Amino acid sequence: MADEVLNDISHRRFNPLRGSWILVSPHRTKRPWQGQQEAPTKTTLPEHDPKCYLCPGNQRAGGEQNPDYENTFVFVNDYSAVKEEQAEYESKNEAGSVASRLLRVEPVKGKCYVLTFSRAHNLTLADMEPAQILPVIQLWTSIYTAHLDPKSPLAKSTKPTTMPPSATQHDPSKPTAQYRYMQIFENKGAAMGCSNPHPHGQIWTTTGMPEEPGLELEQLAKYRREQGGVNMLEEYGTLESTSGERTVFENGHFIAVCPWWATWPFEVMIMAKSHRRALVDLSSEEQQDLAAAISEVTRRYDNLFETQFPYSMGIHQAPLQGSEEEIEAAHLHLHFYPPLLRSATVRKFLVGYEMMAEPQRDITPEQAAQRLRDCGGPLYRSKLDDKEIQKETFSDEAKLK
Repeated sequence: MADEVLNDISHRRFNPLRGSWILVSPHRTKRPWQGQQEAPTKTTLPEHDPKCYLCPGNQRAGGEQNPDYENTFVFVNDYSAVKEEQAEYESKNEAGSVASRLLRVEPVKGKCYVLTFSRAHNLTLADMEPAQILPVIQLWTSIYTAHLDPKSPLAKSTKPTTMPPSATQHDPSKPTAQYRYMQIFENKGAAMGCSNPHPHGQIWTTTGMPEEPGLELEQLAKYRREQGGVNMLEEYGTLESTSGERTVFENGHFIAVCPWWATWPFEVMIMAKSHRRALVDLSSEEQQDLAAAISEVTRRYDNLFETQFPYSMGIHQAPLQGSEEEIEAAHLHLHFYPPLLRSATVRKFLVGYEMMAEPQRDITPEQAAQRLRDCGGPLYRSKLDDKEIQKETFSDEAKLK
């Protein structure tokens, strides 16, 4: 249990996943705010937008026509950040020179996908039931499997395959190269840079290991070596489940917590409770529990300030290609990084001290978890709809009298 005094004094907390520290200043929540405020989301979207590049049957920005898909749809990004084919590059800096030490560069190839979560333009993960989220998880898994290195320890229990015939897809071809890592993520809301409100996420595969998952993998492997083969996040999940003070939601196979070391005010991490290296390790029952956990977290987010709660979500798991130590040290988990701080109109900025020194937060993770626990139940929008219907009914009855 966190000491009660930590709710009132400034202190630092260690993040074992990154090997870094964060400054916590709970007393700062009392300060008045006169800075920028984000506009509440009030837009009512149609179920189908004829101008949307992601809606079924519409034409995309690159000229391709979307099929009349039912649930999920995946295609190679029309504006990919990395490409499979590009000009070859080799540094001309002389080996051992100052330039070779300080001006390092390496070319990166890869493949980027866009994956829609639903055919409905006006839904988000918060609006979707676990059964509607399950096909998204299954497609994530299929795409990961299609890119998995056949030599990976994961391939021993998972037969590499292309995406299943049941999944609507634009490009079923396998990648032209073996990529090192696959980053699955979602940006929700304009505040997080999302350019299209249609429910969707992205998948980037690259020949290099990205900084954040690479840093975590190093710490996970180090912990496993030092603790005699024990997995860090499996132990941490048990610790949080026993304590409960930072737990937001828990079911048979997954736990969602506001981590002890969280940077963002209402940051959440969903972890597999048992050691699962990647999505391909999940059973059908575990996939269903993951869908339920995602549904619970995103719905509670929206309920917290009764708004379309913005966030960036990403899945960290075993690399597509890696050593046995890396694969076995990896632990499947999802990060949710939302920017909102005090209300639907006040967001947190990582500036000043946080950019020049180290991350800092005001509200403690324990306080954040308590508020999110209190936000369970039906999505606030459904309750508003009921109230509006009731109000209209009362109004009509008054007219009749």
